[in-house]
Amino acid sequence: MRVRSLITAGFVCLIVLAQAAIAAAAEIRVLCAIAMQPLIVELGPMFERASGHKLTNTIATLGPSLKRVQDGETFDVIWIARAGIDTLAKDGKLVANTTTTIAVTQIGVAVRKGAPKPDISTPEAFKRALLAARAITHGNPKFGGLSGIHVAKVIEQLGITAEMKSRTVLLDKPGLAGVLVANGPADIVIQPIQELVPVAGIDVVGPLPDALQDTVAFPAAIMTGAKETDASNALISFLRSPEAVTMIKALGMQPG
Repeated sequence: MRVRSLITAGFVCLIVLAQAAIAAAAEIRVLCAIAMQPLIVELGPMFERASGHKLTNTIATLGPSLKRVQDGETFDVIWIARAGIDTLAKDGKLVANTTTTIAVTQIGVAVRKGAPKPDISTPEAFKRALLAARAITHGNPKFGGLSGIHVAKVIEQLGITAEMKSRTVLLDKPGLAGVLVANGPADIVIQPIQELVPVAGIDVVGPLPDALQDTVAFPAAIMTGAKETDASNALISFLRSPEAVTMIKALGMQPG
């Protein structure tokens, strides 16, 4: 699915230029959560065309993102989960009053395109759906992604860890686990909805039941010592523009 078609490029240009009058092009170094990768992939080139700036994106899960910053790596904009932003703010790594929530995510469920959609409306119904599946997949917890860790806890909470262990297939690197459903090894994928929508060959069933849900906010902030402060502000403003909000909603998220 190409949600880019929802955006009018000329209007994007006007919005960006109206929000920030920047004389020279800049290279903006962005540390971006893997959960926000579908957004940066779609919105980044639009921002570049409209503003003349260039984005250099580093995509990582939460644990490695924090380690990179704590080890001394520098960026202009950091766009990760709220827990990580709060940690970096306490460590003095972020410019005060620049934190802006861009999107709020929920974990969802998808099946192979055209397959019957299971009932996942309650924890018990979701449990039955998992037990009925030939195999399932989700984010690999060993890479430090929040959703993979949460799904493993949900399975434990449902009391079916032993039953699902032999029927769980995981990617060997961070990525869109929905491909394992689209290509056949698994019947059900559980991942943030914005990581399900872009995957061809699967159908989104819906979000996890409220009792099992993990809603996560993803703010962006300017890092202390950023070289491109004005351009970074322009990027964050663009991520809050009406065009970006349209994209956020199209990917199954809520704007901040």
